[in-house]
Formats: sequence, C-alpha cells, structure tokens
Amino acid sequence: MTCEMIDRTLFVESMLFGKITETELEVIVKASDKKNLLRGDVLFRENDKPNSLFLVESGRIAIVNKSFIGKESVVALMENGDLFGEMGLFDNRGRSAEARALEESCVIEVPFEPIKKLYEKDPSQLWEVVTMLVDRLRNMDEVLADSVFLDVTGRTAKRLLEISDNEDEFSLPVTQEELAGMVGASRERVNKAIASFIKLGWIEQFDRTYRITDREQLTIRSR
Repeated sequence: MTCEMIDRTLFVESMLFGKITETELEVIVKASDKKNLLRGDVLFRENDKPNSLFLVESGRIAIVNKSFIGKESVVALMENGDLFGEMGLFDNRGRSAEARALEESCVIEVPFEPIKKLYEKDPSQLWEVVTMLVDRLRNMDEVLADSVFLDVTGRTAKRLLEISDNEDEFSLPVTQEELAGMVGASRERVNKAIASFIKLGWIEQFDRTYRITDREQLTIRSR
C-alpha cells in the first residue's frame, strides 16, 4: 500500500475541520504529511510529547493502554475517516495511550501549529472541538457502563457486532489477544464466549472469518 496525494475529503468530512474556510483548509492540508504503516508499526507511545494529530485514510489503528506489567487494553479502533491524537493540542501533556497499526494503513499527520493559529484567529471554531470531545466522553461512558453491567460474554457479543459493521460475514481485523484487549478480558475467556456463540448457532467461524447466523440473539446477549 502506498499513500499518494492527500485526500482533502477526509478533512472536509471530519468534525474538527468540516466548517473551516477553503483558505484555512488549504493552509492545514499543505502543512500535513502522509505516513505508510505496516502491521505493528507504532505511531506514538504513551507519554510521548505530542505535536500532531492524525486522520486515518485507510487501514486500522488501535489505541492501546498498557498496565505496568505490560497487559494491554484496546480502548478504541480508528478506521477510515477517524481522527485521533488531538488531546495534546489543548493540554500539551504526554500522549495518554499508544497508537499502533493493526494492518497496512495510511494516515495523514496534521501538525498542531496551523490548527492553533486557526483557533487563535477564530475562537468560535472551538465549538467543533467541544462537540468532538463530548462525543469522546459519551463513548467512554458507554465503555465504562459495559464494563460494569455486561459480563465477558456480553461484551464479546457487542464487540463482534461492532466489528461486523452490520455485515453478516466479516473478517476479524485483530488477533485474539487484541480482541481480548478490546473486550477487557483474558483471551481464554473471550474464546470461550465465541465458542458458546458457535455452539448456540448464533455465529459460524472459518479461521478468522465469521458469519452471523442469528443476529437477533447475538444482539440480545450484547445488552
């Protein structure tokens, strides 16, 4: 996979840049750069000093937190059009998590400096930032609620439904270990949950490809 010209559509459709003028957009696009990533490549690590944010053009990026003993939790998956790494733009603190490519990916790196100048010139643009951060908080509230109210089997069902993106047949874009990190449980418990879905006839598995055969029951179990 090779990144070519920067796709301006990604900026226009993003919450952060969707309402800026064409002239302002041109400045930010010109300052941006593309990065080709292979599976396992790390964009940044926890506590790294931030100086840019990222837009995903293709592929998948995992946002990962690690415990002091090295255990991982995949707190978010970033896919086409998603924006991440913006927190350091406002607090100038170290990165709060690691960003790692789960497959061949292409991302656009957008430096903070021209964005800061835009907000200094027109502070009303910060309302778009507020909206984006509120969305982030709502998503985290949902994740926290899942960890309290859903057991491992329920969280596994929910993650599989999210990954399927409403398709009955889908491939798992992560390893079993990474899926376990997304669920917040051990790989053994997640595999046991998937095995129970197969036994019940809710899904079929062919290596890393899955077919949902009873979406209604899987959805009920995810609630």
